[in-house]
Amino acid sequence: MDQAKISNIESGRIGVSEERIRRLAAHYSCADTALIDALCAMAREHRGQHWWDEYRGILAPAFLDIAELEHHAVHLRSMQTLSMPGLLQTEDYARAVFRGGIPPLPDDEIEARVEHRMRRRSALERDNPPPYEVVIHEAALRMRFGGREVTREQLEHLLEMSEWPGVTVRVLPFSNEQFIEVTQPLLYAAGVVPQLDTVQKDSPSGSHHLDAEAELQKHRALLDVAESVSLDVGQSRQLIADIAREL
Repeated sequence: MDQAKISNIESGRIGVSEERIRRLAAHYSCADTALIDALCAMAREHRGQHWWDEYRGILAPAFLDIAELEHHAVHLRSMQTLSMPGLLQTEDYARAVFRGGIPPLPDDEIEARVEHRMRRRSALERDNPPPYEVVIHEAALRMRFGGREVTREQLEHLLEMSEWPGVTVRVLPFSNEQFIEVTQPLLYAAGVVPQLDTVQKDSPSGSHHLDAEAELQKHRALLDVAESVSLDVGQSRQLIADIAREL
């Protein structure tokens, strides 16, 4: 296979068949059967049949990437410092977030982003959804994106979703005295085999994906620390409810 085709496969510009995956594995002397089988299973889900493919050419590739990550993950962990996790946002809250972009986005793109974000929740609604553990900084709970009513509805929605099977919400309170090296939204998506684990981070320059083992270990440790110094589930729910009542 020529280098240009390999580059296009690696970048996601073209698909790859199960047969080609097995040929490439043999060519590169990869004997990891579990990894090869996992990649083949993903390849059998042909490109174009998933809901996020409807947004190809409408939204930036990063939007499709995160939806695909969440779809294939067997375990999701995240941390949010200034806004609610995308999977747990209400429509009005998401709209307020996207309206805050600089430069301002056209209305049709805002609506496409909001619709896409709402549809991402299907990852948690399907049969046997992946466990989803999220740490939310208290600052994010108190940000009034969209105003008091939108924020109150968002907090009430967060409380409701925190009771979904497999969803665990913890709050990192202002009273925490330990610095956590996470200032941007962070998602850790565990794959069906460890080699497919991926970290997705947002930054002012865009979305970044990390899969080197050193980076994976670092971000697992960061999330472990964040969870260890957060309020427990019951205390977290109480704080969320208290803040909602203040509104």
